Amino acid sequence: MAAQAQRKTKVLSRRDIEGLIAEGRNIVIVDNKVLKVDAWLPYHPGGDKSIRHMVGRDATDEVHRFHSAQTLELTNRYQIGRIEGRWLNFVPPIQGGKFRTREELNKLSEAEYAESCSSEQESVSSSSSAAQSPVFEPADPPASSLRKRNATTVPRSPSSSSVSSIELEPIAATKMSVLDARTQKELDFDKAKYPSLDPESQDNIVRKYRQLQDRIEAEGLYRCNYWSGYGVECIRYSIAIALFILCLRSGWYITAAFPIGFLWHQLAFVVHDSAHMGVTHNYYFDSVLAMFIANYCGGLSACWWKQNHNVHHLVTNSPEHDPDIEYLPFFAITHRFFEDLTSSYYEFSMKYDAIAKFMVLYQHFTYYPIMMVARFNLYRLGWTYILLNQGPKKGQAWWFRYFELVGQIFFWTWYGYFVVYKTIPGNWTRFAFVMISHAITAPLHVQITLSHFAMSTTDMGVTESFPQKMLRTTMDVDCPQWLDFFHGGLQFQAIHHLYPRIPRHNLRRTQKLVQEFCNEVDIPYALYGFVDGNKRVIGKMADVARQAAILAECQRTIVAGEVAH
Repeated sequence: MAAQAQRKTKVLSRRDIEGLIAEGRNIVIVDNKVLKVDAWLPYHPGGDKSIRHMVGRDATDEVHRFHSAQTLELTNRYQIGRIEGRWLNFVPPIQGGKFRTREELNKLSEAEYAESCSSEQESVSSSSSAAQSPVFEPADPPASSLRKRNATTVPRSPSSSSVSSIELEPIAATKMSVLDARTQKELDFDKAKYPSLDPESQDNIVRKYRQLQDRIEAEGLYRCNYWSGYGVECIRYSIAIALFILCLRSGWYITAAFPIGFLWHQLAFVVHDSAHMGVTHNYYFDSVLAMFIANYCGGLSACWWKQNHNVHHLVTNSPEHDPDIEYLPFFAITHRFFEDLTSSYYEFSMKYDAIAKFMVLYQHFTYYPIMMVARFNLYRLGWTYILLNQGPKKGQAWWFRYFELVGQIFFWTWYGYFVVYKTIPGNWTRFAFVMISHAITAPLHVQITLSHFAMSTTDMGVTESFPQKMLRTTMDVDCPQWLDFFHGGLQFQAIHHLYPRIPRHNLRRTQKLVQEFCNEVDIPYALYGFVDGNKRVIGKMADVARQAAILAECQRTIVAGEVAH
C-alpha cells in the first residue's frame, strides 16, 4: 500500500509522459493526476475512441462533465503519478500527434527539451502566413466588429458571406494551396472573434466555467423533476399510442403513420437524456431505459448512438474526427472535405469522388429531402454496430449487445411484421405508411444538424479550452417555452455540450446562467430562431457548394492550360 501511494504521488515530467505515450501507453491528465488507462479501454461503456481523443491532454473538464462522482472515484485505480503546474496538451496519437521515444528524449538536454516544448506551443497557437485565396475569400467585416461581449447573435462567418461576382483568372496555385488559404482565412476569423488562446485567457475561462458548475449544482439543476418533466411527456406519448392504434383499427392506415412518427420523434429525446444519464443519473437504470426505448420501441441502437455521440461531444465539428458531420458523399459543411480526409472514427478515407462532387453542388437543395429518410441510415449504423460487435466486450456493459439484439428482433416483429405486413393491406399503402412514418421524424434530424452545421469547423489548436470550443462549434435555437416539447431540449445544444448530464427540462433555467458566463468571459453565445438557424445552415451549405463549383472550375482551367501548352 505504501509503495502504491508513493507511486501515485510521484511527480512525472512532460518528458516522462511523452515517453510513455510513445511506447503506446494511453495517458490522460485529470485533476493533475496522471492516469494510465490502457486496462480501462476494453471496459469503457462509451467506447475506446472517446478516451483516445484525450490521450496526452488535460481532460479534467471533459471527464467531470460526462461522469458521476462515483465513476470519478474509480479513476484513482489508474493513477501512476501526478503533474505540477499548468499542463500543455499534446495532440493525441489518434489525431496525428507525434511522440518521441525515451531514447530520443534522453539525447536532449533539459534546455533543448524546454526549447522544443516552447516551439510546440508557438506552433499550435500561431497562424501561418498563407496567402489569401483569390477565389474563395469574400470580403469580411473588420476585425474590430467581430468581438461581442453581449452577443446573442454571431457575426457572419466567411462561409456564410456571399460574393456577387467572381472573376476566374488563370490560377497557378494547386488545389491544396487554395484550400489551405481558405482554412487560414477561417482560422483568422475565429481568432478575431473569440478570446485569445494565451494561457491566461483560457485559464480564466476554465476557472469561470468551473465556478458556474458549482452554481448549477447549488441551484439543483442536476435534479430531475419527474412529474413536471416526464410525467407530462408520458401523457403525450400515451395520446400518440392511442391515436396510432385507433387509426389502424379504423382502417386509416396512412393517417396512422403520423402518430407513430411523432412518437418516435418524441421518444428520441428520452433516449438522448437517458444515454447521458440525465434522467436518474444511475448508470444501469438510464442505460436500460435508453436501450429499451431506442431498440424495442424505435428499432435504433442506443449503444451505437452513445459511442458515436461521446466522440462528437469531445471533438465537435472536427472534419477528421467528429462522426456527426461526416456525411460524404451527400453533404460537406466545410471545404476541408474536398481533401479526401481520413475519418478517425470510421477509419476510412472520405473520398471526394465523382458522386460527392455532384451531390455537394446541390446539397442545399437535397438537405431537407435527405433528412426525411435519415432514419433509415440510423437503422444501418445500429445493425452494423450490433452485428459486428463493435461495443464493449468486457465490464458492466458486456451484455448490452444481446439486450439490444433482442430489442431489434422485437421491434421488427411488431412494426415490420404485425403492423406493416399483417395489418396494412396492399404494397403501395405499406410503402406510403413506412415512408410517411419515417419522414415525420425529419425535424429531429434537422434539429441535430442545425446546432452544428452552420458553426465553426476550424481547429484552434491544443491550447483552446473545452468550454470555448463547445461554444464556438455549437449554437442554440430560440423558441417560446410552449414549443420546448417539439425541440426536446436539443434547442439548448450549446448548453447541453457544456453540461451534458443536466436534465433537459432544466436547460431553459440553465440558459440564463450560461449567458452570464459568456458575457463575463467575452465568448459570443450563438442564439438564433428556428427559421433563422435553418437559413444559416442552408446558407452555409450553399456557400460550400459554391466553393466546390469554383474549385472544379479552377481545376478545369488548370488542366486546359496544361493541355494548351
